[in-house]
Amino acid sequence: MTHIKKLLLAAACSTALLGSSAVTANTAGQNADLKTVATFDAQHPPGNIAITPSGRKFLSVHGFFGQKQKIMELLSDGTTKPYPNEEWAYAYNNGKGFYDVLGINVSSDGVLWMLDTSGPDHAGRLVGWDTNKEQLHKIIYLAKPTITDTSFLNDLVIDNKHGVVYIADTAQGSQAAIITVNLKTGVTRRVLQNSHYTTAENIDMVIDGRTMSLGGQPARLGVNPITLDPNEDWLYFGSMSGTSVYRIATSDINNESLSGKALEDKVTRYGTKPISDGIIVDGGGNVYVTDITNGAIGVVKPTGDYEVLFKDERLSWPDGFSYGADHKIYFTVDDLHNSPVLNNGKNQSHGKFKVMSFEPLVKGKVGR
Repeated sequence: MTHIKKLLLAAACSTALLGSSAVTANTAGQNADLKTVATFDAQHPPGNIAITPSGRKFLSVHGFFGQKQKIMELLSDGTTKPYPNEEWAYAYNNGKGFYDVLGINVSSDGVLWMLDTSGPDHAGRLVGWDTNKEQLHKIIYLAKPTITDTSFLNDLVIDNKHGVVYIADTAQGSQAAIITVNLKTGVTRRVLQNSHYTTAENIDMVIDGRTMSLGGQPARLGVNPITLDPNEDWLYFGSMSGTSVYRIATSDINNESLSGKALEDKVTRYGTKPISDGIIVDGGGNVYVTDITNGAIGVVKPTGDYEVLFKDERLSWPDGFSYGADHKIYFTVDDLHNSPVLNNGKNQSHGKFKVMSFEPLVKGKVGR
């Protein structure tokens, strides 16, 4: 198995087990509030979603299904088109296109930042595309020692207040870490590596009775879900194979005078979660979670307690979140456990790809 496939397998396997917390499913009537916004064919399996302040919706195309197209725009009529254009939307070739993209997010000025994963023969990249001017904004390369041999540049969130991108690097074992990138200077920092806040817990990941494995062993994956509160005062994150949501003040994570130990001391546990792929926070401190093994969307309340908001047969591996210009929360569904990478080379996804939405408990902020 190639290095990249191993990293992709690591990322996928990590979103599979409900943690040891009580859950309460909504009624069928309440599930009516869960809307299917768009559906996709086998050529366009969605990864993550990013929404501009004006309401344009962009999606990464999940690499587990082997498609050459990497990015698409979801149009108002439910169709898609390659984005940013025919040259850039597909696999890397002569300086344009991408190796593989999962994490995407949009800054307050309308720049779509796409996180292109690293590999043995190439560095990772943050590619910024100006969605207003429809032109390349900037490319920031992510090379060693910022990344490691086992890096998987998985997800990202944009701190407009500090001009920084935070990247969840779901590297193997204790190498998992958060990477900070200064969007103006390109300076990068690798923080909270070899920390229990970013490394996996010793719990199995099970979907439909099947335990996900990596290298013949039960998968154990570190930090991936990552988000900011609407005021950009707090960075929330957690291990994929983990049952806790943590947070740290953005002023602290950007304080370069803090030692590694001092920075760890600034992290606090926010609440209990299941193993999850995506998280997002509303204006009331409610952290929404893609509850993979329960086929649900849940929420970690400010009390620290977790409960299920929606449990629905349509939720076959809910993945990444984004807050919409209409103040709804949007998320992707990609049936990832039935992809060839996670299903012994067989694609049994049954065309369950979609974008869905729901009303948050409290309004949040576009772009999260």
